[in-house]
Amino acid sequence: MGQREKRLFIIRAQEQFYEEMRNHFRFLCNSRLYSEDQKKYVFEKIEEYGVRATARILHMPRKTLQRWCRKYHVFVARCPCWVYAWAERRRKRR
Repeated sequence: MGQREKRLFIIRAQEQFYEEMRNHFRFLCNSRLYSEDQKKYVFEKIEEYGVRATARILHMPRKTLQRWCRKYHVFVARCPCWVYAWAERRRKRR
């Protein structure tokens, strides 16, 4: 398997994982509006991935997620905690 095939395989696997997350999010819905279970799920994903990534993964407007965070007093760090460790490792390599 060449470099290009590996990259395509990883991208497809990641997209499949994101599609499963979107399906789970849709499954939690019981009406036309967003349910409380969906919001709880979104807050879990925001804590893990951040607002922008969650919006991209779930195909939702980022402004909606930001509005929910303000309404429910959910503090969101500027970036997920793993980013700091990643940046530190990257700095050491240089």
